[in-house]
Amino acid sequence: MVFSSNVFLFLFLPVFLIIYYLLPFKGRSAWILIGSYALYSWWRLDFLWLLAGVTLAAYFFALAIDRSNGPRRFQLLTVAVTLNLCALAYFKYANFGISSFNAAMTGLGFAPFAWAPILLPIGLSFFIFHAISYLVDIYRKEEPPTRNLLDFAAFIALFPHLIAGPVLKYNLLADQFLSRTHTLEKFSYGATRFMTGFAKKVLIADTIAPLVTASFNQPSPSFFDSWLGAFAYTLQLYFDFSGYSDMAIGLAAIMGFKFPENFNHPYISRSITEFWRRWHMSLSSWLREYLYIGLGGNRKGRARTYINLALTMVLGGLWHGANWTFILWGAWHGGILAIERRMKEARACMASCMDSFSLLSAVILKVVPVKLTICKLPILA
Repeated sequence: MVFSSNVFLFLFLPVFLIIYYLLPFKGRSAWILIGSYALYSWWRLDFLWLLAGVTLAAYFFALAIDRSNGPRRFQLLTVAVTLNLCALAYFKYANFGISSFNAAMTGLGFAPFAWAPILLPIGLSFFIFHAISYLVDIYRKEEPPTRNLLDFAAFIALFPHLIAGPVLKYNLLADQFLSRTHTLEKFSYGATRFMTGFAKKVLIADTIAPLVTASFNQPSPSFFDSWLGAFAYTLQLYFDFSGYSDMAIGLAAIMGFKFPENFNHPYISRSITEFWRRWHMSLSSWLREYLYIGLGGNRKGRARTYINLALTMVLGGLWHGANWTFILWGAWHGGILAIERRMKEARACMASCMDSFSLLSAVILKVVPVKLTICKLPILA
């Protein structure tokens, strides 16, 4: 059930909000959990166990990590993160891995491996990332683990961000689960923001979609058709994704929550580095904090910094989709980010050298005439 569907707009959302506002504050986390699980079950009831299992595992592993010391803390974190990554790998990447393996085997003249395609649960990447970030934050002692399983489960399943983000950290909403305001002003802002996103998605992105499909399906597109398709897809992608983010932020505001922004006019960026600070900002922040820094960031030398940048973007590309095109796309962006970083360092070095040269020149211009004057004084005398 997507946010722009009639069932969501005219059935689920009104019923959910009416009961939500009738309940006392202490009962609203339970209703968020029930409503979010119901929305998720609308797609596939049999995958609800996976969402609940990830939630319970993260909750209890976090408590165990907090109680542990020494190497055991890291061991528990490793097991917890590995379990999450295994779930992500199985459901999202098994099809890609086996199909790539079969393509290689067929090319070598061997029979392909027989397998049944695995269905990808919706929102899997998002709630797995939420669980991992929570576990790592507990391990780093950046926040204490919550003892309130109901609030934590409601956070993981919170339907505005469950399907398509933004990617959130638990500490951003922890205090809001304990106390948040519900005002007419906040409700009005949320409704306006939701309708803005709805217009982006339905009136713009969905209208452009047939043009994109027609352009990409042409067997021999002309130069004009190729550029038209690329430009149309650029607009469709932005308005579709940012529209969903706006709807998520609006729904959260209606419920009293404040979500961080996810897009900041990315197409006015003047570099790829700036683009990734403006596009899907919650994911960029997550990748930087939990992957790039986890790999060493810029703390292990210049060459390692470039490698970490490239590897982060390759894995970020793979997160977007299980396909070689996404891997190449990530490698392309990672390479450009590394080049831009090197150019920035070179410009900074050049500017530093120029500043030093200017300072040296100023000193010379002030000192030399004085020395010359002193040297001439005896002669003049």
